[in-house]
Amino acid sequence: MTSSIPAVDTRTAEGSALQGVLLDMDGTLVDTEGIWWDAEVSIFAELGHALAEEYRQVVVGGPMSRSAQFLIEATGAEIALAELTGLLNSRFTELIDGTVPLLPGARRLLTELAAHSIPTALVSASHRRVMDRVLRSLGPEHFALTVAGDDVERTKPHPDPYLLAAAGLAAEPGRCVVIEDTDTGVRAAEAAGCRVIAVPSVVSIEPAAGRTVIGSLEEVDLDFLRTLVTTVH
Repeated sequence: MTSSIPAVDTRTAEGSALQGVLLDMDGTLVDTEGIWWDAEVSIFAELGHALAEEYRQVVVGGPMSRSAQFLIEATGAEIALAELTGLLNSRFTELIDGTVPLLPGARRLLTELAAHSIPTALVSASHRRVMDRVLRSLGPEHFALTVAGDDVERTKPHPDPYLLAAAGLAAEPGRCVVIEDTDTGVRAAEAAGCRVIAVPSVVSIEPAAGRTVIGSLEEVDLDFLRTLVTTVH
């Protein structure tokens, strides 16, 4: 289920081919990838296991169920998947109690999109309880729609979250731009048929057809987003 927040007019500017901007959350808008890793390290330490640094590159950007299952198998920890995901979500929300740090350029971009009535959705593999907590820092008024990892049966790297978000904005996927920080998210967006801007956080991402790789959200503004969507006649 998605959460609609009708605070933003969802009409695009007349003549623009861009119909929507779909934004990942962790590592893209907010500086939380390190906090997730801290939560995982601390929980597994309590279970008697030290997480190898190389595990971080495997779990970054992944859905909670996949990341947690990988860590269980990698460490041999004796804990059920459902219990572990609950512990990780709780520990993460404890660690972010208060304001979550936004990444450079995030606030400016969200403000610009809202000012120009560009339909914008927040699309995350994080669970709804985590997304709602982070939204307090991002400002829910900036999003016409939000899709959390547990709102869909198949989350990233499957295209379902982005297809659902585009449909919720009444937009064609091919006329939406997705901004992501991980390979998992990029693959989900590309499978949905969207244009993609990759802003790598932990693991590097290579440029490809239909994909633009940049160093920071400070390089993104509305004019740049519009150049990525071919004019529709």
